[in-house]
Amino acid sequence: MFKFLKEKLSKFKKRAEEGGVFTESVLGKKISEKELENILEELKIDLLEADVAFDVAEEIVSRIEEELRGKKIKRGVDLYSVVLDSLKKAIKDVVSVDSFDFLEFIKNSEKPVVILFLGINGTGKTTTIAKIAHLLQKNGYSVVIAASDTFRAGAIEQLEIHAKNLGVKLIKHKQGSDPAAVAYDAVAHAQARKKDVVLIDTAGRMQTNRNLMDEMRKIKRVVKPHLTIFVGDSLAGNDAVEQAITFEKEVGFDAIILCKIDADAKGGAAISISYMVKKPIIYVGTGQKYDDLEKFSPEWLVQHIFS
Repeated sequence: MFKFLKEKLSKFKKRAEEGGVFTESVLGKKISEKELENILEELKIDLLEADVAFDVAEEIVSRIEEELRGKKIKRGVDLYSVVLDSLKKAIKDVVSVDSFDFLEFIKNSEKPVVILFLGINGTGKTTTIAKIAHLLQKNGYSVVIAASDTFRAGAIEQLEIHAKNLGVKLIKHKQGSDPAAVAYDAVAHAQARKKDVVLIDTAGRMQTNRNLMDEMRKIKRVVKPHLTIFVGDSLAGNDAVEQAITFEKEVGFDAIILCKIDADAKGGAAISISYMVKKPIIYVGTGQKYDDLEKFSPEWLVQHIFS
């Protein structure tokens, strides 16, 4: 993951060892202005090629420049480490949005907690709902799932399989039914049976579809979810960022789950998405099993970048 950053730093380290990268002073060393400009320009290009959003690439480069320009480095200090630490800090700062503890939120919310999931088809939304159901069960909570993607028979069938595997109650209507009615019935069932959490799947036609956005807004009006989560595909790169921007503008959401990060060789979406919509990533999907869900933190991301 993030191979481009590792290669960039390796090239920089080699140049530093060969000399000419740093200027000398009685107080120590600092990176030469010309070399710093070269490094920053190369890094920005690499970030863009790795599907990092343009605004985010500029922000990362700006933070590194502010950190390193004219900075004195004491003799004996590992110069490579100074640059590496600056890059790590810039990425951490960019992806740091107000922290959100999902399980703590569930614990402290009035029951049943209603959670609405948004995202286009193919992102891994349905599987993510199953993973969240499994996570909640492991923490002692009872779960109901609403099959509110009523436009695709396959979506309902997929949820039925997950619900059976997990021993979770699934509320469904026939294909083509009103999605908001399915969500409403799921909440009513949870209230009557004293269930803790309702997870609502939704349709995921392309984010430019006006009817889809109207449908999402209707579901939100009907069930008034405590939490709305956007599910994005890490492999989609800038497309995932644009989808998040559109869903946030048209419907609104509170947090992000990013899927397929284990297969993401570039990582642009992971770096960009929180910064662009100012919403926290709370979990990342790392595989197809129900336990393949990792709690996200800026430290987690940096560790995976530079591991």
